[in-house]
Amino acid sequence: MPQSLSKIYAHIIFSTKHRIPLIDDEIGESLFRYLGSVCQAFECYPIQVGGYMDHVHILCRLSPKVSQSKLLAEIKRQSSKWAKTQGEKYSSFYWQDGYSAFSVNPERKEFVANYIKNQKQHHQENSYRSEVLTFLNKNKVAYDLKYLWD
Repeated sequence: MPQSLSKIYAHIIFSTKHRIPLIDDEIGESLFRYLGSVCQAFECYPIQVGGYMDHVHILCRLSPKVSQSKLLAEIKRQSSKWAKTQGEKYSSFYWQDGYSAFSVNPERKEFVANYIKNQKQHHQENSYRSEVLTFLNKNKVAYDLKYLWD
């Protein structure tokens, strides 16, 4: 085939370093827009970006031109650099090293987008840890709790 054709949707989740709750009302929406703009720059078209206090969710269509690891490295690098310019209280803004990424059936992308939109309500009852464990178990991802959080 003389061209590369793909349509792969990914739900990406990662947290602030040590899950420090730096994603507040003051920075949240701007940060989510910035994360989307980084995805867009890598032709990984964002569908929904959101999160809550100490973590973010990105639903995007992956580009065949960039690896998942390269995309995540750039999203984190560029957005933490940007966050540090948003005021003194964000001067120590860093992301954790790892991330979770799950494929999304195109027929379920609206469901996932709505899930991301409702993070604030979701986390009134569920912790970040329980959320990640639910996704890992649902997607049958092998993990070792000893290395999962730090």
